Amino acid sequence: MNTHLLTAERQTKIRSLLAQDGRVLAARLAETFGVSEDTVRRDLREMAEAGLCQRVYGGAVPMAPFGGSLSERRHVRTDGKSALAAAVATSIAPGSVVFLDAGSTNLAIAGRLPEEAGLTVITNAPAIATMLLERRGIETILLGGRVDPVTGGCFGAKALADADRFRPDVLVLGACGVDATAGITAHVFEEAEFKAALAASSRQVLVAATTDKIGTAAAYAV
Repeated sequence: MNTHLLTAERQTKIRSLLAQDGRVLAARLAETFGVSEDTVRRDLREMAEAGLCQRVYGGAVPMAPFGGSLSERRHVRTDGKSALAAAVATSIAPGSVVFLDAGSTNLAIAGRLPEEAGLTVITNAPAIATMLLERRGIETILLGGRVDPVTGGCFGAKALADADRFRPDVLVLGACGVDATAGITAHVFEEAEFKAALAASSRQVLVAATTDKIGTAAAYAV
């Protein structure tokens, strides 16, 4: 038999199982295909390198969706983002210092924050800061640094140094992927590093993720 074809068939089946079940386990796949776990792990490694899945302990989960630029993502899954925005806005206590990191879901949340609540909002996202300029009752602080063209956020040494000066009451954390095993993940290393630093310095962390992010993972852990 053609070993290459068998590999391709296995990986096609693995992709189907990921789409169906949201997770695959190496041990179970080895039993299903009648091959060793080393063979399955090699399949998963090749698939991960091709961007078809994200490896986690014991198996793999689907790759977190990557939806293009911020201007494109803000018009996707608007109903889910609107529902999240309403829930988050009502959960923040008046007078809080809030950090909104970059992302289309947090952009939607910024638009729902009540002006009369006396909030101070810190952000690394110019789009969020621009939106909040119209909300006269909200004090806005924008962190500096290079703006990443994909995420729409400022990352790197300057943004990290700026963020270290604050201890927010609430961090509203956008996530590329959220999984029970992989945790919160991001597609960009600098973004994951920045999110981790924010989480460590905030009193409360709220993860804002639409349903398409749940049970998926990106390359970098927060």
